[in-house]
Amino acid sequence: MLIVGAGACGLVAALAARAAGAEVLVVERDRTPSGSTALSSGFIPAAGTRFQRAIGVDDDTAERFAADIVAKSGGSADAAEALRVARAVGPALEWLAEVHGLPFHVLEGFRYPGHSRLRMHAVPDRTGAALMARLLAAAEAAGVPILTEARADTLFAGAEGRIAGLRVQRPDGRTEEIGCGSLVLACNGYGGAPALVRQHIPALADALYFGHAGNQGDALRWGAALGAALCDLGACQGHGAVAHPHGILITWALLMEGGIQVNAEGRRFWNEHEGYSEAAVAVLRQPGGIAFVVFDARLHALGMSFEDFRAAEAAGAIRRGDDAAALAAACGLPATALAETLAEAQSLARRQAEDAFGRRFAAPPLAPPYCAVRVTGALFHTQGGLLVDDAARVRRKDGTALPNLFAGGGAARGVSGGTIAGYLSGNGLLTAVAYGFLAGRTAAGA
Repeated sequence: MLIVGAGACGLVAALAARAAGAEVLVVERDRTPSGSTALSSGFIPAAGTRFQRAIGVDDDTAERFAADIVAKSGGSADAAEALRVARAVGPALEWLAEVHGLPFHVLEGFRYPGHSRLRMHAVPDRTGAALMARLLAAAEAAGVPILTEARADTLFAGAEGRIAGLRVQRPDGRTEEIGCGSLVLACNGYGGAPALVRQHIPALADALYFGHAGNQGDALRWGAALGAALCDLGACQGHGAVAHPHGILITWALLMEGGIQVNAEGRRFWNEHEGYSEAAVAVLRQPGGIAFVVFDARLHALGMSFEDFRAAEAAGAIRRGDDAAALAAACGLPATALAETLAEAQSLARRQAEDAFGRRFAAPPLAPPYCAVRVTGALFHTQGGLLVDDAARVRRKDGTALPNLFAGGGAARGVSGGTIAGYLSGNGLLTAVAYGFLAGRTAAGA
């Protein structure tokens, strides 16, 4: 069994296949595996897990989770597919913990936009890099070989689309051909291909790309050549709070727990609770494509529980002011406008009222001294891709399945519907882990 890509999807697939008794080889274009997983927050949503029950969340189910996924997409996500991954991801995480020692816990204290329960699972360091390190250690312990600096450039297919193997290019120009009984595409989407982004996601064509440069749409190209169905190519994960120019992700927990976003005019411009993906478009529409996340000491303490935020603090990205006027001076914002905006937000919070954008303020009011981070909108990864079945097997346009080709993560069609606004927090790692788990177990016997 061959796997293209050593991110979360590829490594979970490899571990599952090894457990099923398959001989596995992972090919990875980089010298050190990282990919989109290492650049992510590392949070994996799952329902009905023992990790949830440990913190008192004993009423969550895969069905409730799937309903949240479909609701966030405005009804455009495939309900059967949403239920499929919602049912698979919980057992996958518990298996990774029990068999491979990954120490998952559920984030407490706040819910991400669209989730009706606390269900974000993370390893202790709460970063994608830490998740990757744990998965790589598990792969090494399980004896999974990873061929690095090996870029797959050609698939070889025989009768009826059966994959016979692939060709990889090495840094010195040499090529190698490797045969296989089955192949899993875990090489993400096309976020690193500007022409494809401009074609399918024009609203983010000029956005900062915060994903992996290797996401060039290879899975789409190979699948299309084999007659595979491509779906929801306009879907993606954006983010509206990447510290600029530092390039550090700022946790959306600050905004869910009472923070606000203002533009260069010192004014709020949207409902920050709609979601961090569509926030990318909202921020990029502001003057200069810039906004500021404004919060206080209480929320600063919350932020410091995340390693990315601590990195932003260390890099000098956090600006401070003892009052609204001082914060405005620190950020180069109009003092009167910022003071009025803060006063309005405080009044809404005290009254627990809803604003003109539809946001209900339920958290404590922001209180001086204040903090702010200058941010921009970014594209993280694409969510459209190859249509797969219940076993993560790639499907043709006529609905039949290719005999031994599988896909997951960003290479497969996700569960975010067809637009940037359909992304429910964690959908990327959700399909990476769930489809990796399903593909690994099934492809082992393909």
